[in-house]
Amino acid sequence: MTFSSKIKSIKPYFASYRGILFTDLLCAGLTTVSEITLPMILRHLTNLGVKDIDLITPHLIARLALLFFVIKAVEIIAAYYMTNIGHMMGANIEKDMRRDVYNHLQTLSASFYNDTQVGQIMSRITNDLFDITEFSHHAPEEYFIAAVKVITTFVILVSIHVKLTLVLYLMIPIMLVAARKFRIRMLVAQRKQRARMGDLNATIEDSISGIRVTKSFANEDIEQARFDDENTRFLETKREYYKAMAGFNAVTRNFDGIMYLIVIIAGGWCMMAGEILPGDMVAYIMYVTTMVATVRRIIDFTETFQKGLTGIERFNEIMATESDIKDKAGAVDLVDAEGAIAFEHVDFAYEGKFKVLDDFHLAIRPGEKVALVGPSGAGKTTICNLIPRFWDVDHGAVKVDGHDVRDLTLQSLRKSIGMVQQDVYLFNTNVMENIRYGRPEATDEEVMEAAKLANAYDFIMDLEEGFQTHVGERGVKLSGGQKQRISIARVFLKNPSILILDEATSALDNESEMIIQHSLDALTEGRTSITIAHRLSTVENADTILVMEKDKGIVERGNHKELMAKGGLYHYLYTKGGDLVENFDTTN
Repeated sequence: MTFSSKIKSIKPYFASYRGILFTDLLCAGLTTVSEITLPMILRHLTNLGVKDIDLITPHLIARLALLFFVIKAVEIIAAYYMTNIGHMMGANIEKDMRRDVYNHLQTLSASFYNDTQVGQIMSRITNDLFDITEFSHHAPEEYFIAAVKVITTFVILVSIHVKLTLVLYLMIPIMLVAARKFRIRMLVAQRKQRARMGDLNATIEDSISGIRVTKSFANEDIEQARFDDENTRFLETKREYYKAMAGFNAVTRNFDGIMYLIVIIAGGWCMMAGEILPGDMVAYIMYVTTMVATVRRIIDFTETFQKGLTGIERFNEIMATESDIKDKAGAVDLVDAEGAIAFEHVDFAYEGKFKVLDDFHLAIRPGEKVALVGPSGAGKTTICNLIPRFWDVDHGAVKVDGHDVRDLTLQSLRKSIGMVQQDVYLFNTNVMENIRYGRPEATDEEVMEAAKLANAYDFIMDLEEGFQTHVGERGVKLSGGQKQRISIARVFLKNPSILILDEATSALDNESEMIIQHSLDALTEGRTSITIAHRLSTVENADTILVMEKDKGIVERGNHKELMAKGGLYHYLYTKGGDLVENFDTTN
């Protein structure tokens, strides 16, 4: 992105706070006036004293002191506004940008999250946006103050001595050109640093999330080595950045010294020649100091400025990412879904490379209970993911109640579908809110009724704080069976027309599986349901069982009795496999 395009991209965020920004810049101007006034007062006093000490009277001193007091009081009030309200403007812009990037992340499809590390995302919505906050508040202030000071001091210095001032100001563009190479290096290093920070965050997040696995294998040393490697890489990008910054500062400080040397030599020569009065020389030196300090302040601000620009660039990268799964123009709502599902000539390959479904057909009647069985890679989970449009088909169509799912709004489609998966995710809040997630407007009584339907009420009431018990991150404080029953209660509360059960009991012990199976039987009653089965005994009551093989699609179809009577693959798996489908390689 070019500099102008970066600034243009964040202008709408300033628009909401233009009144605060205007007042902030006005206050910045007032603080600058105070700083510029003192040398003028000292110049006046010094020149009068040199001319005739009797001209300095108590009345004059009192008037000048009162003037400075009033100006200083205004400066203090203005500085308070800048520090308080001005900083809050930056914080509000950060809040607005974080809201927008978070909302945008909610719209992105599964493919984005498959390719992007959580640590990288976290870095963009925390570190990057903090840098943008500093940029948003300080950049307008710093450059406005610098412009006012440079222009004002130029006018005053020219009024004192034209030639000397022109020589000094000629040094500024030369200095900026000389420092340009280092400034570019700083920008490049800042981009690398942000990327490395994302990698480091991703490593930490991955390590902490898998801490139990690490400890179970006693592989702490491996994780420490992995972290040290990323930590060292991050340090190297810092080293590169600070090396460029050191060169930048060396160039600018060199020019600072040259400017003061010119003032000492040329200014002293002018005083000898009578071209500059002593008071003028005092003021001249103070204004040169102000100008040099201003340039140095802008230079010191360069780090914050570069970080802000990098943050803006990374923010726009996220915002420019479009979901490949989104509502089409003219999409309609799915209202009062009956639950009829059809796959018509469906082809699907992950990322266009790994083909899973080829000219696949399937028709499910409203209220029908369908079970999908077969080895891994046969396409069972893919079928379930295509219905709520977690992915879109490459060819053909998936239809719900006769509507192509791509013609329906995502929200109405997914509100009509309930999913219970093997890997249950619970949020780090209490049991009540985790169940209420199925229907946020539900009352406490409705939540409790859903828990009863899921056979979860009794164990919940036995918890220390009942429904107000916090479950911990990802439900770590609960057992697998307890988490699964809460997820089932969540779907009961949602009350969808279509239900997808993705190996919902495969990771549970026999006792928990039996309890949850009763809950699932109740949940599927009167709904269209698709069950991916790990144990064949859990789908004996299904209306239709579809036996699938990799690269072959559906190879057998029927209910339990019909398939057993056929004596085919299902019969073989059921009688010889100890009920566990995944134990078999059906290609043999």
